[in-house]
Amino acid sequence: MTAPTTPPAATPATLWPVALVIVGLACQEVGASFAVVLFPLVGALGMVTLRLVFSAIILLAVCRPRIRGHSRTDWLTVVAFGAVLATMNMLFYEALDRLPLGTTVTIEVLGPLVLSVVMSRRASSWLWAVLAFVGVVLLSRGGADALDPVGVAFAAGAGVAWAGYILLSARTGQRFAKLDGIALAMGVAALLSLPFGLGTAGPTIVQPPALVLGLAVAVLSSTIPYTFELLALRRLPEAAFSILMSLAPAIAALAGLVILGQPLTWVEGVAIVLVIAASIGAVRASAVRARRAAVGGG
Repeated sequence: MTAPTTPPAATPATLWPVALVIVGLACQEVGASFAVVLFPLVGALGMVTLRLVFSAIILLAVCRPRIRGHSRTDWLTVVAFGAVLATMNMLFYEALDRLPLGTTVTIEVLGPLVLSVVMSRRASSWLWAVLAFVGVVLLSRGGADALDPVGVAFAAGAGVAWAGYILLSARTGQRFAKLDGIALAMGVAALLSLPFGLGTAGPTIVQPPALVLGLAVAVLSSTIPYTFELLALRRLPEAAFSILMSLAPAIAALAGLVILGQPLTWVEGVAIVLVIAASIGAVRASAVRARRAAVGGG
């Protein structure tokens, strides 16, 4: 009888991909906090335009995607990806204009969670969706004032768009090399957002304070997270990566508290924990099913 083996201790080589994901999430939520500060100057849609335009410029300059040699289906896929990307950002920032940051991200994360449950094709997985729903119900009752129903609708719409983003991101990655797909999609998203941003912000959108903060939001919310996630995914299993991404509501709530002064009640804290637990549970259940399918040959 062989002695049980001791699991290898965590080393810097195994911990740095985890750190990259967490730092990327923190940058993303700090960028969202800066965006809120900019809302009085250019509005939510103006902020979206600044973020997407600067993100597109950075990604297109760095990636230099190949334009020729793609099929009609390739271009339809990347245009659809860009449209979903623009929609997701516009809905998210409209929600952020009406709800606290932590609340907005908590509601938005339901989109990927439900997508994970549906794709698992197991009735038991819906228990995680029910747990998340309980968390959102608690969240709606956790504050002194009722949540803005329009803001909740925008956040839920952003969650649906996020699920579409995940699906189209995978398809785009299969059709375009490296980061070419996301760079081209970001360019499409920037073009689609221009009429909305210019229509609401007007000339204010090109004032130096707006441009500086817009660039900061683009770097924090897009450039750094995308880069860090790409590097982390090369070393982390997909399930572990998804579990780490489930921490977004907690990190968003912390950023809202520290940067924007948006405190949480204990009920709201419990609600966010329930949604995070549901997200982690759904990811783990999906990973277990995938392993069993691989062992059983499908």
